[in-house]
Amino acid sequence: MKHITILAPDYQTNIATVACVAGAYEIFSQANEYYKSNGGREFYVIEIAGVNNNTPLAGGLFSVRTHTLIAQVHKTNLIIIPSLASNFEKAEKSNIDLVNWIGQQYKNGSEVATMCSGAFMLASAGLLHGKNCSTHWNYADKFRSLFPDVNLQAHELITDEDGIYTNGGAYSFLNLVLYLVEKYYDRPTAIFCSKIFQIELDRQSQSPFIIFKGQKQHGDEMVKKAQAYIESQSAARISVNSLSEQFSIGRRNFDRRFIKATGNTPIEYAQRVRIERAKKSFESTRKTINEVMYEVGYADLKAFRQVFKKFTGVSPLAYRRKYNKDGKGE
Repeated sequence: MKHITILAPDYQTNIATVACVAGAYEIFSQANEYYKSNGGREFYVIEIAGVNNNTPLAGGLFSVRTHTLIAQVHKTNLIIIPSLASNFEKAEKSNIDLVNWIGQQYKNGSEVATMCSGAFMLASAGLLHGKNCSTHWNYADKFRSLFPDVNLQAHELITDEDGIYTNGGAYSFLNLVLYLVEKYYDRPTAIFCSKIFQIELDRQSQSPFIIFKGQKQHGDEMVKKAQAYIESQSAARISVNSLSEQFSIGRRNFDRRFIKATGNTPIEYAQRVRIERAKKSFESTRKTINEVMYEVGYADLKAFRQVFKKFTGVSPLAYRRKYNKDGKGE
């Protein structure tokens, strides 16, 4: 019989941790029952494991009675790491036993899945070096600063590489669980769970949910000044050559420093600033697509649509219809 282990960390937990542990346990349990009732043979023992028998979560607001201790789990097929709280710098020290156990289990052939900010624990275990990874878009800058050797794909809802699964933010962990149900059981079981728990199947991106704030958690003061200038001129055409001249630096060196600090080229950064402004306008006003396009500095509708979809995953019209209750047709 195969085994799925859902971790209950002792530290850095929050209410989302509780939701991840409970949600994963409930959905996998339902998948087990459905799969068995339809003649499936390779179902799973599903256990919540930790370093203590009774684990406090979210500052003691909740607690979970674990089925077993990690020291007693010598072999498991899948480990699930739930969301964690935001004080990630301490995660490795406070959860050192879990981190070491995860690393050893992965070496022994276990697969590992992380939910939301649980990716920080996985990265602390050294298992994401050189690999693609996702986490909550709101933690992307912090993650990049702590783990620059990981290929963070903040727009992706789920990544799947070498037996390691990661996912985007907050309650999108439900989409990851469905993805894993299909992997570990089959498509009909995933569809059944999707319908029972009313979770959208096959979501691929968290781009429509990203709020672009500008990557400011870096120490390059020149780049910060350039960012501030781009943000202040969001409706104007930006000349990167002129901008680099303002700071008395060559264009190639300017681009290199900007990309290193923000993860975007200066042009991409300006595009993201404009698109974020357009999103807010679509959410809160009754302006037409053309009015918003001109407002944020675009004159070509095709180009605007292409850039908008690049960063949000949807068209301007679809975005407005989704987030503005008055947003009907154009």
